[in-house]
Amino acid sequence: MKINLHYIYIILAIIILGITGCKSAKVPLAATPFAPLRERLPPLETAADPGPLGLSDGILPEDPLRLLTNELQRNLVEPTDSATYGYVRLVITQAAERRLHRGLQALQMTLLLTPTFLGVPLETYQTDLTAELQISDAQGNLLGTYAGKGRGRARVAMYHGYAQKNAPRLADVLALRDALAHIRPQLDTAATRLRPLLLAHPVDNPTLPTTAARGRR
Repeated sequence: MKINLHYIYIILAIIILGITGCKSAKVPLAATPFAPLRERLPPLETAADPGPLGLSDGILPEDPLRLLTNELQRNLVEPTDSATYGYVRLVITQAAERRLHRGLQALQMTLLLTPTFLGVPLETYQTDLTAELQISDAQGNLLGTYAGKGRGRARVAMYHGYAQKNAPRLADVLALRDALAHIRPQLDTAATRLRPLLLAHPVDNPTLPTTAARGRR
């Protein structure tokens, strides 16, 4: 049986695109921008509800809480060894995912993916979401809800893009990080009011790990 070289080239190109020549997603997934509040909040217990984003094929179950924890430690709250003074809950209320420029894939296939090797994206994953941070005191009384919208995009491409397997997760993470960045100024304004209300009572049985334990992870 005669082998069609056209399809062999396409398969090889897709395999190469998936495993080599793409940016690593590790750095964007781990990086949290440094933009601390003028007056940080006291340490808080954390929880995260992925909501509709939990149905995504990209984001991992632990990603929302990890992003929230990084944001808190880097920008929002004071360091702590054990005592906490309330609760912060991340809730993703809306999420929509799209795959852009998929129509160009057929054209790229006819050209043996040559445009991709020259820097043209094969497609782009886009996530749009709305997230809330709910701040409560030690008694569980809701002190404030702060919402922000975020958008994340990850291109599937050689050299300046990401591998097909990493792009969906990266788009979700970037969208959530963008939403947290839009919430941060609201907390900066509200911190003066929230801080004394939170400090009035510590949480009885805090579950946050100690600083030493966090350093060993």
